[in-house]
Amino acid sequence: MTGRRWTELFFHDEAVALAAGHRPCAYCRRSDWLRWRAAWARAHGAAKAPEMDAMLHAARAVPGARRLRRDAAGAADLPDGTFVDVDGPALVHGGALRPWRPGGYAPPRLLPRGRVAVLTNPVTRAVIAAGYRPVVALPGA
Repeated sequence: MTGRRWTELFFHDEAVALAAGHRPCAYCRRSDWLRWRAAWARAHGAAKAPEMDAMLHAARAVPGARRLRRDAAGAADLPDGTFVDVDGPALVHGGALRPWRPGGYAPPRLLPRGRVAVLTNPVTRAVIAAGYRPVVALPGA
């Protein structure tokens, strides 16, 4: 990995990357970065990339545990592009759940009622709710 410049990580799609606590790259995904930055400003106020990264890291990582934080929320209240844990990881999309499998997304299932374990951190969810639409690689799309 290149130290202190960027992280050379690649994900199935942007929704997976956001669930892992990352943001669009300002260098190689400039137009997505600009959309992200605008939605971030609406959700959290104007910030530069290092400030965003610090907030994202604090929201995603359990200190000293090398694992992601989870919280709970009402499934119906989550914006499209959010990952949850309902019998395994699943994407909230179009009022349904799209279970994640190593080869991509499975066919949609009904969105559960009530609260669910949420994998996408609340800082990122606020940016999505403020209008950022993550790129999602759904079959047939």
